Amino acid sequence: MEWLMYILLGFLVVCAIAVSFSKNLLNSLMIFMSYSLVMSIIWIILKSPDLAITEAAVGAGVTSVLFFVTLKKIHAIDERKKGEKDE
Repeated sequence: MEWLMYILLGFLVVCAIAVSFSKNLLNSLMIFMSYSLVMSIIWIILKSPDLAITEAAVGAGVTSVLFFVTLKKIHAIDERKKGEKDE
């Protein structure tokens, strides 16, 4: 079980570095969501289910929805692809 913890902690470090270097805001948000989900798995392994539920609900749920809404409001997420032109 200890090797699983090392793999998950390594994944957290990779996610933290990847979100720092990501140029696309939507990709950064997806990495942040995966970070929160892996963190909730770590809380379950550490036998703290109350923190795991909170991390999953707030970190990957509510916060991600708020980020999606914010990106939509500032037009960082377009409904069309960048290569398409107005007709």
